[in-house]
Amino acid sequence: MLSAYRQDTFFLNRALPVLIGLAAIYGALWLFAIPVNAVVLAITLMVVFCLIKIPVAVSLVSAALLGGLHARMTMPDILQVLNDNLLSGAQVGMTYIMVGAFAVALARSGILDWVAQKMASSLNREGAHVRQQVKWMLFALFIVASLLSQNLIPVHIAFIPVLIPPLLGLMNRLRLDRRAVACILACGISASYLLLPFGFGAIYLNEILLENFNSVGAASGYAATASMAPKAMFFPVMGLLAGMLFAVFITYRKPRDYIKVTKAETENTDMIATDEKIEIGLQPLLFTALAVVTVLLFQIYFDSLFIGAMIGFMILGFSGIYRWQAQDDVFTQGVRLMAEIAVIITIASSFGALLTATGDIDPLVASATQFFGDNKLFGAAVMLVVGLFITIGFGDSFASVPILAPIYIPLAFALGFSPLAALAMLGAAAALGDAGSPASTITLGATAGLNADGQHDHIKDSVIPTFFHANIGMLLFTWVAVVWLLG
Repeated sequence: MLSAYRQDTFFLNRALPVLIGLAAIYGALWLFAIPVNAVVLAITLMVVFCLIKIPVAVSLVSAALLGGLHARMTMPDILQVLNDNLLSGAQVGMTYIMVGAFAVALARSGILDWVAQKMASSLNREGAHVRQQVKWMLFALFIVASLLSQNLIPVHIAFIPVLIPPLLGLMNRLRLDRRAVACILACGISASYLLLPFGFGAIYLNEILLENFNSVGAASGYAATASMAPKAMFFPVMGLLAGMLFAVFITYRKPRDYIKVTKAETENTDMIATDEKIEIGLQPLLFTALAVVTVLLFQIYFDSLFIGAMIGFMILGFSGIYRWQAQDDVFTQGVRLMAEIAVIITIASSFGALLTATGDIDPLVASATQFFGDNKLFGAAVMLVVGLFITIGFGDSFASVPILAPIYIPLAFALGFSPLAALAMLGAAAALGDAGSPASTITLGATAGLNADGQHDHIKDSVIPTFFHANIGMLLFTWVAVVWLLG
């Protein structure tokens, strides 16, 4: 009853006044015959709906319907556009589902638990006289795990709640600031899929970024190849690296004290006690290695992460790592892990198509071109900030690309940007905000691991630190690159 009351209070005190304010502003604009661009209206509504806690999928569909109606499209036409464009997004969404199932099966193998325990026990034996060495070994572990989680072993954020909790006791003794760890995880995960074309990187760079860039950019004479995507994203990733280094060496370099957690409290919070020895046999190790190699080979040679993840899932099922009867349960958990992302990506594809169908993109680009003139410096800055605003709204860079592409590519062409610069700006703008959004899987995953003992706040210790270090660094480096180096 109390939780329901709090939810009603949030709606009455925050959400409802915002909705009434939006309706009043729209009514005033209509009353004074002030034109409103349907694309701007739809995107603004989508972001506002997300910020007032309406589910992202519902926000996308609702904003699309309202934007289409404002553009004087009929309801049947709006629904036809939405339905016709679900397929392209669904292909990527299904890949996410299968990767989620593989991630859960991999976690069932106990490999991550075993690695975490071995790391903690070996470091514990080192002693206090090598405190700095232990600290940097931990940071290196977090960086490597973040990079591998998106590409070689595509488990996304599933490794964080398994790897981090067993190490919290050690981190407390070293007095590590967990905000630095949150920045390492966010920057490492983002950099991996933005730069390396394997696993989730293959999905983002090839199946989402390149596909949308080429399909939308064909009308402007833009074309990009697979080799151009990593080149375009190099400078944004360098911004992430700079932000991570700034967090580790400057912002959060000072020691921070946390309350020592007793063994009873550790068990109550589902943390793994390091004194309970975990042993992994040769058979699980071999089958896990075979599954990982299979996924990697299918990515490289057959260009199909979906099939690779499916076969990897089957290999782990045949291996006996978990009971054969539990396969449905493992797959269902994988669906739950990735379902929200898959649904958002599927609907976002239709949302982007509807923006094009309104016919208001060309007037928007024309008015923006008049406003910017030939000032690439100002134009690039505004476009990147808009991308940051949009992605912060619903916290998913993969779903941002089809929303931004119909606007960014014609505008980049009108401003005279090269295809490589336009690709970099689109890819970076869609990723901006992902690491610093309260709804992002990256920040949620970081909090799930670092708050296992109740001493890490989601907003203050995950969202705000990652926003200022990951997003600001990427924005500045991208801005400099597209204006002076790639443009």
